[in-house]
Amino acid sequence: MELPVIDLAPYLEVSSKSSGNCWDEEEEEEELELDPELKTLCCEVSRTLRETGALLVKDPRCSADDNDRFIDMMENYFERPQDFKRRQERPHLHYQVGVTPEGVEVPRSLVDEEMLEKLRAMPKESQPSTPSGPDPKWRYMWRVGPRPSNTRFQELNAEPVIPEGFPEWKDTMDTWGYKMISAIEAVAQMAAIGFELPKDAFTSLMKQGPHLLAPTGSDLQHYGKEGTVFAGYHYDLNFLTIHGRSRFPGLNIWLRNGQKMEVKVPIGCLLIQTGKQIEWLTAGDCIAGMHEVVVTNRTLDAINRASQQNRSLWRVSSTLFAHIASDAVLKPLGHFAESPIARNYPPICAGEFVEQELSVINLKGSNGEL
Repeated sequence: MELPVIDLAPYLEVSSKSSGNCWDEEEEEEELELDPELKTLCCEVSRTLRETGALLVKDPRCSADDNDRFIDMMENYFERPQDFKRRQERPHLHYQVGVTPEGVEVPRSLVDEEMLEKLRAMPKESQPSTPSGPDPKWRYMWRVGPRPSNTRFQELNAEPVIPEGFPEWKDTMDTWGYKMISAIEAVAQMAAIGFELPKDAFTSLMKQGPHLLAPTGSDLQHYGKEGTVFAGYHYDLNFLTIHGRSRFPGLNIWLRNGQKMEVKVPIGCLLIQTGKQIEWLTAGDCIAGMHEVVVTNRTLDAINRASQQNRSLWRVSSTLFAHIASDAVLKPLGHFAESPIARNYPPICAGEFVEQELSVINLKGSNGEL
């Protein structure tokens, strides 16, 4: 099965006719009613997120050159010595800003007993790779977008960390981060329309959320052995996750029907995956997509090509986690509240939910430290 590619341009053309992000609701609804093709496109977005947990999109505002500029800088950063990178480490803030060293993040599949039971029940060909311990990947967390002036969750909304010697850092991170958030917002609006919710049902809850541009760095020179698990089988705790194209393959996802598939992101496209927060808001109509990153035969081929061309052997993921605002309440929206399983998704403050999830994967201890 191949994931469909949704071209966002037709929807963006409609949105550009209004000023900023605040459309005239009556005018917009009338225009959408008059354009059945656009409504069908929105339904395709919601259907694909529901059935697969993943979606490929093409956004004319997000170019392959933008992605390459970002990856070039992150390769340069991750190639720096460990003692340099650890200066950007902030464990007292749950690693929610700055760098997370390799060996810190623990795959949920190692610690979640309910998940382990499900894994054992999977057909052999669909089972994920078994990690041997914490993920051997680095990650950098960079906040994108405005922060709330008053919040109960200051550590989830901390100021960003800028490494020395990278004068282009803030501009590069913010430029790519804002572009990917813009793509997420368009998809979130289209999904809401497809789910027969108000257009801003999701985006209104995302305002001033602790959105994170969170690229990972995996050292293929030291860990480039077939079968190495860089990110063990897990779901994302946020609302929606968006990735630019990586220079090294290795991402596997699981569709809602349990099928395992390796993702191939076309040049110029972005990959979007469902997180736990959209599962909460839709009472499980969408479920958080499971995925892993593993060194495969295709990864080895890409390593050989990069070595011959004297290119970096760090696998950088161009990843952004879009969140619901920390002080907003997660609960099933609209007609999803009438679902027979809505009781499985009781109201909870988004920041509290995030803190609970971070505790499980070893990014927060009882006192906020490891």
